[in-house]
Amino acid sequence: MRDFRQFEFWKRSVQLAVDLYSVTQDFPDDEKFGMTSQLRRASVSVASNIAEGASRRTNKDFARFLEIAIGSAHEIETQLEISSSVGLIPISKGEEMRNEVVSIIRLITKYKVKMEGGNN
Repeated sequence: MRDFRQFEFWKRSVQLAVDLYSVTQDFPDDEKFGMTSQLRRASVSVASNIAEGASRRTNKDFARFLEIAIGSAHEIETQLEISSSVGLIPISKGEEMRNEVVSIIRLITKYKVKMEGGNN
């Protein structure tokens, strides 16, 4: 079992979730069950899947959870693009947050490749 708290990509995904909760606080009430919920659930999913995967015994199992985390990160990237396009988030803030998501994806992918022995 690995300590998920040691991973920089887990720490940054937790901070991303906190930031997204803050940003979505200002979304209109009619987005409560729409984009607000989508962004929050996807952001929590990234950190949660890293943590759950780290508890698995094999690298193969952990890698599967990292893939799920990457998928959720891509969801966030898409949702931020849409949120910026429809004016829910200022374009500059959306871009900044998308850049962080891409950075997290890269860190997870790099670790996953290394863990799998470079075979991808």
